Amino acid sequence: MPETTLMTINMGPQHPATHGVLRLLLELDGEVVVKAVPHIGYLHRGLEKLAESMTYPQALTLTDRLDYTSGFSNNLAYCLAVEKLLGINVPKRAQYLRVLLSELQRIAAHLLWLGTHALDLGAMTALFYTFRERETVIEMMELVTGARLTPSFVRIGGLAADIPETFLPAVKAFVAEFPARVDEYETLLTNNIIWKKRTRNIAPLSGEECLNYGVTGPPLRAAGVYYDVRKAYPYSSYEEFDFEIPLGKNGDVYDRYLVRLQEMRQSNRIVRQACEKLPEGAVIATDVPQVVPPAKDEVGKDLAALIRHFKIMEGGFAPPAGEVYASIESSKGELGFYLISDGTNKPFRMRVRTPSFVNLGALPRMIVGEMIADVVAAVGSIDIVLGEIDR
Repeated sequence: MPETTLMTINMGPQHPATHGVLRLLLELDGEVVVKAVPHIGYLHRGLEKLAESMTYPQALTLTDRLDYTSGFSNNLAYCLAVEKLLGINVPKRAQYLRVLLSELQRIAAHLLWLGTHALDLGAMTALFYTFRERETVIEMMELVTGARLTPSFVRIGGLAADIPETFLPAVKAFVAEFPARVDEYETLLTNNIIWKKRTRNIAPLSGEECLNYGVTGPPLRAAGVYYDVRKAYPYSSYEEFDFEIPLGKNGDVYDRYLVRLQEMRQSNRIVRQACEKLPEGAVIATDVPQVVPPAKDEVGKDLAALIRHFKIMEGGFAPPAGEVYASIESSKGELGFYLISDGTNKPFRMRVRTPSFVNLGALPRMIVGEMIADVVAAVGSIDIVLGEIDR
């Protein structure tokens, strides 16, 4: 029997289809992948350790840079964890605006994914279509937050400011037009014979395998598993919105594509409801510790007021000692923050559960036995951002 000679190659860390500085060490038997080892460690961010040297409000700015296609969602997950530590109740208007902006951010992230994923597989036209709508969403986000990519707009206890008068009319116009735009994407790809050959029955994961690897988000739901943090553990009043969770059957690249398309339609549905039901009121909780010194007569009489004053003036408030975990359904899966407070104004420990990192762990299982050309399709179907992985 002839001896098999394997070839070892590097895909990345500068390959455009690895969507960041990911290096895949591949062993090939001809064109078939027999082993795959993902290598990370090219960004050296140290985000979680940096947060421990910053006050709670200051650390918020670090979260934008995790999945930089979903900066607003990252802000929200972090603030939910700090609010849980403090026991703060966020005003209803702020909760609805958080939902509205989170779903717009999800649409923008999925549009970026769809355009680049299609480009990876040779379908260039889809990129121009998806970036047309993404630019509209980004402009609406900029109208509210003042930033296109890294908003740092969520605040502990609410939002930095209320929305301008021109925002809701722009959102309503977009919501009315967007379903027809998704139809255009489907016309380009869904029944395209080349697209189907490149995506159907490629890099499948079963529901059981997804659960064993801890996979969440669209790849999990594409395998038929009904799990979405917005439904399982509702936050920011998501329980008051009517929407569905799209599911696939085969857990392959094609089903991950279909699930994300339907998720954009459902996000559009949520945004429409948020516009229609948006309550009046404040956008920041009244019980959030503010950087305001106590009255002069209090300082002389109340030692606790004096201590509180100096803690605040150091650069923030000090939650009680304890530990919490809070998570959201980001565009890529379950994004969670685990915080430990030692009673000071800085996190004693912060750990981020990022979906891109966990989902990437299943990549070798997805691509072993596939052709090397299908590695590109598999990586794109996970929708990774290296800022979440090598953090």
